[in-house]
Amino acid sequence: MSALATWCFRHRFLVIGMWAAVLVALAVPYASHSAAYSDAFSLPGAESSKAQARLEATEPKQSGDSDQIVVHVRGDGSIRDAAVRSRVIPMLHRVAKLPSVASVTSMYGPAGEARVSKDGKTAYATVTFDSRADRIPVAAVTRVIDTAQAARDKSLQVELGGEAIGIVAQGKAKSTEAIGLVAAGIILFVAFGSLLGMALPLLVAIAALGAGLITVGLASHVITVGSDDPTVAALIGLGVGIDYALFIVTRYRTGLQSGLAPEPAAVRALDTSGRAVLFAGLTVVTALLGLLVLRIGPASSMGISAATAVLFTVIAAVTLLPALLGIFGNKLLSRRQRRAMANREPGTAHPTLNTHGQGKRKSKGRWAERVERHKTLLTVVALLAVTVLSLPTLSMRLGTLDAGNDPKGTTTRAAYDLLARGFGAGSNGPLVLVAQRAAPSDASALAKLVATVRSTRGVASATARPVTAAKGLSIIDVVPTSAPQDKATSTLISHLRKDVVPAAEQGSSLTVHVGGRTAASADLADVLASKLPLFLGVIVALGCLLLMVAFRSIVVPLTAAVMNLLASAGSFGVVVAVFQWGWGCELLGLGKAGPVAAELPVIMLAILFGLSMDYQVFLVSRIHEEWEHTRDSHRAIRIGQAETGRLINAAALIMICVFTAFVFGGQRVIAEYGVGLAAAVTIDAFILRTVLVPALMHLLGRANWWLPAWLERILPRVSIEGSPSRRPVPAGSMSTSPVPGGPAAAERTAARHRDLATTAVRPAVASAQPEPAIQHRAALSGPQPPQTSTLRTPKSVLAAYVWWFFLGVFGIHHLYLGRKNRGLLYLFTLGICGLGWLVDGVTLPCQVRSANARLALCEADTSAEWNRAGRADTMPR
Repeated sequence: MSALATWCFRHRFLVIGMWAAVLVALAVPYASHSAAYSDAFSLPGAESSKAQARLEATEPKQSGDSDQIVVHVRGDGSIRDAAVRSRVIPMLHRVAKLPSVASVTSMYGPAGEARVSKDGKTAYATVTFDSRADRIPVAAVTRVIDTAQAARDKSLQVELGGEAIGIVAQGKAKSTEAIGLVAAGIILFVAFGSLLGMALPLLVAIAALGAGLITVGLASHVITVGSDDPTVAALIGLGVGIDYALFIVTRYRTGLQSGLAPEPAAVRALDTSGRAVLFAGLTVVTALLGLLVLRIGPASSMGISAATAVLFTVIAAVTLLPALLGIFGNKLLSRRQRRAMANREPGTAHPTLNTHGQGKRKSKGRWAERVERHKTLLTVVALLAVTVLSLPTLSMRLGTLDAGNDPKGTTTRAAYDLLARGFGAGSNGPLVLVAQRAAPSDASALAKLVATVRSTRGVASATARPVTAAKGLSIIDVVPTSAPQDKATSTLISHLRKDVVPAAEQGSSLTVHVGGRTAASADLADVLASKLPLFLGVIVALGCLLLMVAFRSIVVPLTAAVMNLLASAGSFGVVVAVFQWGWGCELLGLGKAGPVAAELPVIMLAILFGLSMDYQVFLVSRIHEEWEHTRDSHRAIRIGQAETGRLINAAALIMICVFTAFVFGGQRVIAEYGVGLAAAVTIDAFILRTVLVPALMHLLGRANWWLPAWLERILPRVSIEGSPSRRPVPAGSMSTSPVPGGPAAAERTAARHRDLATTAVRPAVASAQPEPAIQHRAALSGPQPPQTSTLRTPKSVLAAYVWWFFLGVFGIHHLYLGRKNRGLLYLFTLGICGLGWLVDGVTLPCQVRSANARLALCEADTSAEWNRAGRADTMPR
């Protein structure tokens, strides 16, 4: 990271030019080709997919999307009045001639009586398109809407509903990203006290988000990307992008205030916080890509889109940000801070001491001291708070969302309300029974099935209409008495599939599948619920493995996994209370209470595990850094929490503002993500990371860092805290805080640190810039031993592990998809690389021992020269 930061800092204008060129190169094809978002999804083996496949194979024209044109007469008139007919019938004829429209079934005619309400004021016509909703051009659907609504007047209301109409209506939802940006800017200004300090994280996040979203839009021409995916990607990318830049800029400002020049401060910020950002970002990407194991189109596309946005934020944080730091330099500090830097003690790298500054430093650690002092009590209180928030999760019901949850004022919501009042709530989500007759005798079985379905509890009407006698395919339209999102509708679908249909098929060759949009949504909920344990196990295992590699511990990853599950349960509880129980749902303008979107749990789990790992990395990395220096667990936890607590809280407030802003966009599903993620970040930052995690770590003590010796040997060595110096550091320079336990404990700590600094078991890279505090003490205490070169951690080992990981993931994924040849090729390549790495693993210890022996001799000679120089300086002259 040091080399990358130095290069980007020194070639700042070239880096900014490269980013501008990338944005232009992405924007030009996007402007000419736009995006091709599609909400199509298939569930292989599901009942609804079989029904759709049978329709497409036998009668393609009838397999297209069916939407409704709802007509309502205001006042005392009737839908049968001549004045109304003279406006509606020509309008329906014009709609039937539009592109992508296969047919229009009018409410006027022999079969139209059932399409008129009992009071005669409401009626609907069915518009059947020539393909599924996701494949219909937006322009064609827009022409249908405009043509139908042209028949409106003061006495006649015309509204449209259906899946294709809904896709176009949702595309017109207002954007609320600006609200989140403004709120984040206010928090950054309060935290930094500088306009440039406020603007820099926002600028980096916006540039990264723009590149990510354009890439997602271009990728929609190659893979299926849902219409909600860019919004979710923007929600995640904007939050993490600002936070990542915030962490690095904060470390950079700290370096400037400690007396470093801009370039060394930027290098140190990237070599410490930049490493943590890189690790946290890759963790988020890994969790999001874990959605691919579900093999469900909507979940996979959303995971890829969000992972793309996060990946661009990470790249921007480690390349564009240091270039901008090189341009702004000391201007990122406030005027007061720049004046304080000018009033430094002459000849030192530190500002003059003042009691006000000491009080501020002490106040930062007061809460950390309280947590250490009352760790048991705070652990119990935090667990109780999370448990109370998680209780509603036990009643969570997954299901489909209907147009009744659309914002008021939209044509789909108005059509839904008109149909519900005139024909019952079930008319907004009819079921489709696709029956295939193989013999003439199946006609009686089909008639018996229709009669049985009509008399089934929960069914308002059932009408059989033969599509083609030659092919023996019949369609039964079933209208439930309950709304599509009601639990009673899901129960009816299960009853038809398990009881009614098998009884009708018995003793005949009749084959019946229960399909339709409502049934497909129910199938999606069932599939996602069944695969949730697998997905949860995958992301928990990956997260634990990454944290185990980073922090050389088993307890820390397990604690993080438990914390992530607690945050997820608490956030799901808030989502259930707001959207399923209806606590404030109407106030937010998001419709009535209903089930939670079926895909929300798995996607939110992927996002939450990534975001929770971010805070865990930023907190524990600082604790682990202090632990490596002192081997005092309680002191490390206290200092780590004191130094990162305010930063994590500020980052959490920014994410909360960004996520909450998406609630006001008017889209129900996006609002569920916004509320859930905002609640999760609140619980994670202000309950778990501020109270529960440090309290538990205090209770566990040195057990936090336990790792079996055999596991220590096989795990790769990755440092996310930067590259500490191997030079022996005086005990007094370790911290300004006293070491608990008195002089004896201080001596033991110093001895442990000397052993840690001189050991060659875990060689580290010498830091390019020593700490200012150490420099100052060195200047006051006389000659210091020069730093010796150290053995660098072999990069080939890390590269081998990364190579192994991706080859294994690609190979297993292709085998899972049935592409055996390509999967075996990846695994064969993995095996060849593995043999080479094993040879390197056998020879590497010998090379390390010989290199350490040479270093030991060099250090002995250097120490002797230093001792002689020290005695010469103290001799009288």
